[in-house]
Amino acid sequence: MKRNLIEIDPDKVSGTPVFAGTRVPIKNLFDYIEGGDTLEDFLEGFPPVTREQAVAVLKMAEESLVKDVGSH
Repeated sequence: MKRNLIEIDPDKVSGTPVFAGTRVPIKNLFDYIEGGDTLEDFLEGFPPVTREQAVAVLKMAEESLVKDVGSH
């Protein structure tokens, strides 16, 4: 699943993890949310990213966090 959502390519944005098929860094999504912007704001600012991609990345982060916290 991660492979279909995130690309890491040294020739694309210096190897920064990006949404697959785009040049949009994953970190931008979290920066928007941390800054108080909505998912809609992010999607308007980065039209190459689909709602499905953004939601899937957020779910992946949530699952990772829950798994990590749950193991302690």
